[in-house]
Amino acid sequence: MKYTRLGDLLVGNGTITQEQLQEALQMQKKNGKRLGDVLRENHIITESQVIEALMTQLGLEFIDLNAQSISSEMSQILPKGIAKKYNVLPVKANRTELYLAMADPLNFSAIEEVSAATRKQVIPMIATASAVERAVQNLYSNQGTMKAIEDMRKDLVGDQNIPTPIFVGDNLQIASDDDDENSAPTIRLVNSIIDRAYTENASDIHLEPTSSKIVIRMRIDGVLRKIIDVPRQLQMSVISRIKIMAQMDIAKKNIPQDGRINISVQNQKIDLRVSSIPTIFGEKIVIRLLRRDTNIISIDGIGLQGENKNLFLRLLDNHKEGVLLVVGPTGSGKTSTMYTMINYKKSEEVNLISLEDPVEYHIDGVCQVQINEKVDLTFANALRAVLRQDPDIIAVGEIRDGETAEIAMRAAMTGHMVLTTIHTNDALSSIDRLLDIGVEPYLISGAVQGIISQRLVRKICPNCKKSYTPSQEELELLGLPLDGQYTFYHGKGCSDCFQTGYRGRTAVFEILTMTPEIRRAIHSRSLALMEEAVSKSTFHPIMENCADLVKNGVTTVEEILRVVGRE
Repeated sequence: MKYTRLGDLLVGNGTITQEQLQEALQMQKKNGKRLGDVLRENHIITESQVIEALMTQLGLEFIDLNAQSISSEMSQILPKGIAKKYNVLPVKANRTELYLAMADPLNFSAIEEVSAATRKQVIPMIATASAVERAVQNLYSNQGTMKAIEDMRKDLVGDQNIPTPIFVGDNLQIASDDDDENSAPTIRLVNSIIDRAYTENASDIHLEPTSSKIVIRMRIDGVLRKIIDVPRQLQMSVISRIKIMAQMDIAKKNIPQDGRINISVQNQKIDLRVSSIPTIFGEKIVIRLLRRDTNIISIDGIGLQGENKNLFLRLLDNHKEGVLLVVGPTGSGKTSTMYTMINYKKSEEVNLISLEDPVEYHIDGVCQVQINEKVDLTFANALRAVLRQDPDIIAVGEIRDGETAEIAMRAAMTGHMVLTTIHTNDALSSIDRLLDIGVEPYLISGAVQGIISQRLVRKICPNCKKSYTPSQEELELLGLPLDGQYTFYHGKGCSDCFQTGYRGRTAVFEILTMTPEIRRAIHSRSLALMEEAVSKSTFHPIMENCADLVKNGVTTVEEILRVVGRE
């Protein structure tokens, strides 16, 4: 292949101007990145424009890795370290040639190193950077998992499959590629499972024993997906390895246990919460992955936009006292929203104390208290103690009983701001929930300043997103005018999204701000007055936010019905 510089190629075919190239080269000198990355990051060109130019000028073949099945044998041809270093993927090979998928086929250093390592002539193929990265991870993760299982089958004697964890400070660390090759098979198997979960952005790992195997499933975008089966004869070694990592008692197999692991995966620190429970086929393990990436606990990170974002900021900025409630069912993203509020309100001028069970994110500048009911440190008891700590803002992880709710309401009425969550289906039902657990109406009406209700919906996979014209029934479900012209979208399904058509999640919201009329309705316990007061307020039901996301091509009508229902 002729050695051609990307900039000259793009100028030559008219994709960019000479002035844009010079501007990008100046940026490249400052940040040291590759020219293609600079051009894309500064929106001078798109990735598809680069691909089209390279295909036309260099005669390269484009490969859609999301629709291509790569043989596991390819992992034996090219070492994992080289594939990850250059973000390249071996696609197919014969005696003398290796077809290599690359996001940057002009990276001649990568081509030369791959050719030297494989002793084959490299034929570049162009693919998107994200598709190559994901395919590399899947290829070598699956290969590592299967190799570890095979090695464990060959070596099922003694306790050598239950090694002592390697500690780095107070953190366990997933071994590097070189170290991992020399690790015991059990370590490699557990590492590969955790690494795969992190790569797939899974929230939970389920290890479920059956009569013949252990089924490994992962909760991805809120839905459980089967990943791999592990032979039953390896069950004891795998579960013991996890329990040792989590500092749980491996001798006790007939009682539930909880543990915690601090671990580094792909150079990122994460917390793992481990739970075991005995079943008729042995212990089931569930591992919750808690990332320490504080970027997701931001206003934009949780998905707040438009009027909901304005209402959210007004509630936080305009009130120095009172209760702000975040409500929704389990798994609706309430904790992330509360952490966003904590992150927004923290400062050197305020004493912000949070009571949590468990502490999921460590936030500098916030005094975080771990609830421990075994020593009677309950939410209620901890809240009483916090009130003697001169707090300005108190965050209560969850209201679980009337005692905690009443203390929180009284604290808010005596000049404190209280941020908390409660399990209810929508904003209005949270009022009924507080009344049901014994909180007096005058406390609710006097203390609560706003209620934020939310759900999590899956986003359409960008790799297989297709447009269509909605039916009349779909428009009716979303409350949209039937005479309007709309274009909706859905995902056809691809390997990048497990053939589901969805990848990633975002939140939908409804925000109820208190008005004098609503407060009077709560105080009088009148449902009719409540409905009338809400109808006169600025409250927008969650379905309106859902309709906006569907119209903007973020999610689908089917996903709205699955998560929210026909409200």
